[in-house]
Amino acid sequence: MSVTDELAKERNRAAAERTLMAWIRTSLSLISFGFGIDRIVTALRGLGSASEAVGLSRNIGLSFIAIGVLALLLATIGHRQDLRRINRGDFTYNPRISLGLVVAIALMIVGLFAFIGILL
Repeated sequence: MSVTDELAKERNRAAAERTLMAWIRTSLSLISFGFGIDRIVTALRGLGSASEAVGLSRNIGLSFIAIGVLALLLATIGHRQDLRRINRGDFTYNPRISLGLVVAIALMIVGLFAFIGILL
């Protein structure tokens, strides 16, 4: 293998690493946001100012945590697959579902349930 090929592999590996780090940040934000919502709901429940929206808010918070954990799991699996492809030298395009699209759809569903829950 030439130096150029090895440098190209290293650039691809670094790009995969940056992508994983971006998904870690995104997942951590989702998990933290969900945890924050749950803590606020728990505090409100402790103050006795709980309403019907408390159950909905808690479920929304738990949904954010679940989406964050799922995104992190899928990003880790995708990163591992990318590293294997780089090590094999397999640089053919493999179409796959965008993880960003999956997370966006999941957040839209949670948002829709929140909207309907607040509306009703």
